[in-house]
Amino acid sequence: MDEAAKKALKIQACKVRMGIIEGVYNAKSGHPGGSLSCTDIMTYLYFKEMNIRPEQPVWENRDRFVLSKGHAAPVLYSVLANRGYFPVEHLKTLRKVGSDLQGHPSMKLLEGVDISTGSLGQGISAAVGMALGAKIQNKDFRVYAVLGDGELQEGQVWEAAMYAAAKKLDNIVAFIDNNNLQIDGAIDEVNSPYPIPEKFAAFGWHVIEICGNCFEQIEKACEEAKTVKGKPVAVIAKTVKGKGVSFMENRVSWHGAAPNDEQYQQAMTELNAALAELEG
Repeated sequence: MDEAAKKALKIQACKVRMGIIEGVYNAKSGHPGGSLSCTDIMTYLYFKEMNIRPEQPVWENRDRFVLSKGHAAPVLYSVLANRGYFPVEHLKTLRKVGSDLQGHPSMKLLEGVDISTGSLGQGISAAVGMALGAKIQNKDFRVYAVLGDGELQEGQVWEAAMYAAAKKLDNIVAFIDNNNLQIDGAIDEVNSPYPIPEKFAAFGWHVIEICGNCFEQIEKACEEAKTVKGKPVAVIAKTVKGKGVSFMENRVSWHGAAPNDEQYQQAMTELNAALAELEG
């Protein structure tokens, strides 16, 4: 990845983070920490990797995306808005009565959402179903999913993993947002899913380990995934919860909390300064 491409992605990611903070602040509720941690992955997928058409959100041959950790809806909404699916200003309606930007993504309310998610563990099963459907129909679209590391405590994740390997679904890539924190604390203290890479490998997946906040490594993972034949791909992405907002980083308290007026101002000041530096 050349420096110009990396800079462009960093600018987009900064704007996505601003959208996350804007939405959660106006909603006075939501999940900023895990939205910020996977922002770089989501930005890369939507602005560089996936074959999509925002002007045709239900285009038949588009790549599919599944936010299996549906409570991180603020990042999905912000990416969709910044990618042109709907106006960025609309992010301020997050979780409002009558808004199509509800607390978890709904395909019935918002074009651009490929599947409704929120009940942890079920999203990856839907993604596997989409990948199988593509194979059955001889379609060449790919399916991308983002899971939380705490989500791996759900048994349904491993049923889906087993099935994807059994059916040799090499058209699905699952990113594990490994920020090591869930609502009750560190994942290894709550109910450890470690070692994550070895588990996916044991279930028959091709495993790639990266820094999930590094665009060069995200790009290499996506390129490697496309060379894998006969196996689904799991990308174990080490990330920082709350990435990009200093007082939210690595703080479990920001898993599901909204910033107050002062915190909102601080977060937006930091992100605006980062954006100005990138655009300068």
